[in-house]
Amino acid sequence: MSDKLILIVEDEEDILELLEYTLQKEGYETIGFLSVNEKLEKILDEEYIDLILMDRNLPGIDGTEFINKIKEKGYNSPVIYLTAKDKDEDILDGFDSHADDYITKPFKIQELLARVKAVIKRSSKDVDILKIRDITYKAANKKFFIEDKVIELTHLEHDLLLEFIKNRDILMTREHLLETVWEDSYDKKLKTVNVAIKRLKAKIDPDNKKEYIKSVRGEGYLFC
Repeated sequence: MSDKLILIVEDEEDILELLEYTLQKEGYETIGFLSVNEKLEKILDEEYIDLILMDRNLPGIDGTEFINKIKEKGYNSPVIYLTAKDKDEDILDGFDSHADDYITKPFKIQELLARVKAVIKRSSKDVDILKIRDITYKAANKKFFIEDKVIELTHLEHDLLLEFIKNRDILMTREHLLETVWEDSYDKKLKTVNVAIKRLKAKIDPDNKKEYIKSVRGEGYLFC
C-alpha cells in the first residue's frame, strides 16, 4: 500500500510497539524511539521522513520543544502529536508548535490510521523542503544547498538531482532517467545520461569523498 516512512517518538514501550505493529500492517515503514536523543536527530539527516508521530510527555522534554527546534533547522516533515495532554490550551499550543493534527490519548486505532493517511496525503502534494544527508532542496526557489552553500546547477542537472533525491536508495536505470528527466528531448541517448551524471557529481562531490551517486555496472545508478 505505501512506502511512506513514519518516525514515532513515544516513551511508553507498549504504545510504541502497538503503533509500529499497526502502521507496519498497513504498509508503512516505521522507526521508533522512546526518547529524544542524538540518534533521533541523526535519523532526520539520513532518512526522508514522511510523518512524525510525536508524544509530548517525554523524558526531560516536551515533544513540542523538539519539533520547534527541528523546524527552525529547516526540517519540514508533517507532525501529528499523540499525547495525553488534552486541555484546550494544550491543543492550541500543539497547533502553534507546527502540528498538522493533534490526537489525544486514549485513541482509537482506526481514527489514528485515518488521520495519518490524511496528513500524509495532504503533505505529499507539495514538498517545500527535501533534506537528504547534507543536501537540502528548497522548492520555493528551486535551489539545492550543501551545508547551507548553494549549488549552481543547470536546469537539467537540477531535474536530475531532484529525481535522485526523490528516489533515494532505489536503483534507477539509464532508460528510466531518460524517460523522466529528459522527457521530450531529442538528445535521448544512454551516453547522454552518463555524461550528465559525471558533470553533476563533479559539482556536488568534487573530491569524490561523499559518494552520493553510485554506479552499478550494467544496471544504472543509485543515490544513497
